[in-house]
Amino acid sequence: MTPPADDEFADYMSARLASLRRLALLLCQDWHRADDLVQATMTKLYLHWARAVAADSTDAYVRAMLVREFVRERRTNWARRVSLTEPPEAAAPPADREGFLDLQAAVSALPARQRAVLVLRFYCDLNVEQSAQLLGCTQGTVKSQTSKALTTLRRVLGREPGLPNATEPTARTSRSGKVTGHA
Repeated sequence: MTPPADDEFADYMSARLASLRRLALLLCQDWHRADDLVQATMTKLYLHWARAVAADSTDAYVRAMLVREFVRERRTNWARRVSLTEPPEAAAPPADREGFLDLQAAVSALPARQRAVLVLRFYCDLNVEQSAQLLGCTQGTVKSQTSKALTTLRRVLGREPGLPNATEPTARTSRSGKVTGHA
């Protein structure tokens, strides 16, 4: 890159680094992995800076790079073998710390694609079409992945009507319809 382009890239990254780290944290659920993800994205962005600047929205282009890098990383063998479960550092504890930890654990247990869809839809506030474009899939896939992720979260957190709470035992019913006891 030329020196003016280097300066433009440095200015952009210094302005957007904090928001990219927050987005990466939501995807990875770990500050260290989030920093690695941002660094990998920054490296690719530097190599393709001319394309990013030429895009309709540089921010959207960079978010797409970050999400795609996250999904690509999760497909590697390393991500399948190693599971980091340390909760991320929080700046200030939320009012419902236990609820937050439960939600965080439930979200981190989701498959990478479902987690990416939730982050794009509800954190980045993107619509179905924009999310599909970022993930390189159809709108129907985004809708089904969102539905599956929300259903899983509701089930795990015990907030879906008609389903038992994940922490409560369920009653078994025999073929005759009689309740036979708790599981």
